[in-house]
Amino acid sequence: MLRIRFTADDLTRVRLAPLPSPVPELHAALLMLGAPHEGLLFDRWRGRLLRALPGAAEPLAELVPGGTAPYFLDVLGGTREEGFALIRAARPEAVRSELERVYAGQGPVPPWIRALHAGESEAWGTLDRAQRAAYETVLAPVWPLVQDLHRAEFTRFALTAAEQGLAAALTAVAPGSRLRDGVWEWPTDPADPEDPTNPADREIRLDGRGLVLLPTFHWRGGPLVQDLPDRPVVLGYPAGRGLPLAPGDRGGDGGLAAVLGRTRTEVLHALAEPATTTDLARRTGISNATASAHAAALRAAGLISTTRTGRSVHHERTPLGALFVGLPSAGGPPWT
Repeated sequence: MLRIRFTADDLTRVRLAPLPSPVPELHAALLMLGAPHEGLLFDRWRGRLLRALPGAAEPLAELVPGGTAPYFLDVLGGTREEGFALIRAARPEAVRSELERVYAGQGPVPPWIRALHAGESEAWGTLDRAQRAAYETVLAPVWPLVQDLHRAEFTRFALTAAEQGLAAALTAVAPGSRLRDGVWEWPTDPADPEDPTNPADREIRLDGRGLVLLPTFHWRGGPLVQDLPDRPVVLGYPAGRGLPLAPGDRGGDGGLAAVLGRTRTEVLHALAEPATTTDLARRTGISNATASAHAAALRAAGLISTTRTGRSVHHERTPLGALFVGLPSAGGPPWT
C-alpha cells in the first residue's frame, strides 16, 4: 500500500503537469525495456528496441545496477535539452553519494562510473551521449504520440476535477485508490516480485511541498515516485492505452475525432486563431454552409464562441476547446 499524506496546504498544491517531460518518459521506457513482466504485450516491442539501440546507449545499463537508479536522474524539464541540463547541474556531492548508494554490494564498478564519481567531464560526456542515443531510438519516433496522449490525459483530469472534485480526479488516476482524512491510499501488488515499484508498504509525507502528477505512457508497473528534499513530490503513474507505443499510431486527435467526428475536429484545430465562417471554410476545404453547421455544433458543446460584428461572424476557441486540442487559446493558456 502506498500512502501519500497531505496537509491542508498540499491539497491546494496538487497539479497535473501541463506538458509531458521527456527525461522521465525516457527513463520509464528504459525501465520497461528491462522489466521481464507483461511479456505478451511488450516482448516484441522490447526485442525491436534492444536490437535498434546503438552501442552509445549501453552505459545507461551500468548506471542502474540491480535496477536501482541514482536520484540525480530524477528531473523534469519541459524539453529534452532542459532535462539533460538539469541532470548535468546536479551537485557533485549528490552525484557521488548516489553512485555509492546504487553500487553498494554490486561488485566491480565500471571505469566510466568511477570517472563520473570523480566529476570528470569525459564521463559526463559519456552519459550525455548515452541518453541522447537512447532518446533518439526509443522516444523520438513516438514523441508526437506521447504529446497527444498527454493532452488527452490532462483534459480528462481537468474535467474530472472541475466536475467532481479533486478526490474523484485522484482516484481516477489510480483505480481502486481512495482519498480519506488527508491520505491518498494507493493499493500496490507486493505479490509481484518482478516489479520493484510495488513495495509492501510505503508512506510519503508531502509536508507542504505539494504534488505533481506526471502521466507516463511506457511504464506499466507501480507508481514511480520522485521524493527529494525541498521539492514537490512527483508521482509518475501509468496512463494511456496500456499498449507499447509505436511510430505512426494516432494519439489524442484520433480519440477526439471519434467523439466529435473528423471534420469537426479539423474545424476545432483550424481555430488556432479566430476566424470568420468564410475563413474557416477556406482553411478546412468545406463549404460555408457546412462550416457554419459544424461551428454551431461546437458552440453548443462549449468548445467555441461566436460573436457578430455587423454582417461578419467570428469564431474562436473557448478555454475548454483549447484544452481539448492542447494549444493556447487566444486569451492565453487554458491552465493559467
